[in-house]
Amino acid sequence: MKLRILGSNQTQVTFADGTQVFFSYNTPVACQTRSYDYFRTSTKWSATTTRHINKWFDGVIGKEQPQEYFDSICANL
Repeated sequence: MKLRILGSNQTQVTFADGTQVFFSYNTPVACQTRSYDYFRTSTKWSATTTRHINKWFDGVIGKEQPQEYFDSICANL
């Protein structure tokens, strides 16, 4: 597992299998799987978190998943 701070209140965790999870503040809100599929939370957090996700995606459109999906990915951290 590799932790990378991307900016103020923005962190990325990369797992050994290549999955990347993006955190806004302390919440996992987006990910890129090892097959290069992008997912974003369907939960509507703050405007700042939405900006963080959009910046991390850099123009890629991610499929929405419930917040529980991201919570389960990170359950073993």
